[in-house]
Amino acid sequence: MTKQIWANLPVNDVNQTIDFYTKLDFKVGENHFNGDHIASITVGDSNFVICFFPKAPFKVALNGEVADTAQGNEVMFSLSAETKAEVDEWAVKVKKIGGTVFSEPQAFHGMYGCGFADVDGHKFNVLFMG
Repeated sequence: MTKQIWANLPVNDVNQTIDFYTKLDFKVGENHFNGDHIASITVGDSNFVICFFPKAPFKVALNGEVADTAQGNEVMFSLSAETKAEVDEWAVKVKKIGGTVFSEPQAFHGMYGCGFADVDGHKFNVLFMG
């Protein structure tokens, strides 16, 4: 039986990616950081893990091409926020550390949220559902 699920994403520079997520206060996996070869972060109370790999070995694992995030979308991860102010803080912080806010904080469908992309174009949204 499967006990855990995690995401694997290709990146241009593992160290740059870890620097970005560390500045967002994500926990870097102690057993999953091997210089420029692999790194992971842990997200939330459920300890969801996202692993980051350089593109070349990722292509081998996929037995195919890596998605070009500048041309389309691969997946969007959703992060919970406890207040509207927290959503606003995410947007400010992401911009400050080199990410891109592609959807400014706003109300929609009974929620309040924003969308951002990391340094490799991987997309996240931060949602307050109160």
